[in-house]
Amino acid sequence: MKKLSTIITLATLLFTSHLYAGSSAKVEYLDTSSVFPKSANMPFSEAVRVDNTLYISGQLAVTPGTLKLVEGGIDAETTQTMNNIKTILAAHDLTMKNVVKCTVMLADMKDWPRFNEIYTSFFSKPYPARSAFGANGLGLGAKVEVECIAVFS
Repeated sequence: MKKLSTIITLATLLFTSHLYAGSSAKVEYLDTSSVFPKSANMPFSEAVRVDNTLYISGQLAVTPGTLKLVEGGIDAETTQTMNNIKTILAAHDLTMKNVVKCTVMLADMKDWPRFNEIYTSFFSKPYPARSAFGANGLGLGAKVEVECIAVFS
């Protein structure tokens, strides 16, 4: 798992360095506090806008305004996580149709079929690009975390 994390971090650094090399990209660090409460003082931005691209930090199934996970297992957590993403998108005048890429982390890959069933109900074809992997522990003990990239049209 640590090796996978290192590979992802290196790929992100390479992508980011390529993105900014000789560029005058406009970068905005955004926090509407529409999901995580501002008082939680989280060590990350809710989203970062680079020109016409919005990078949404990994979202968990917290009830907006709290750090409390919803109860009900993978179904409830997937639904809440995706609704939290919709909330952040809406705060920036975007919808799920603007999402071009998602990264999914599951605490248990046995939840893959249930996750997919609920996840696909939030999109229409063609679906965004996506990668997914099993994780050995997610924030707050969550069963699922999803981060997304969206574009402003």
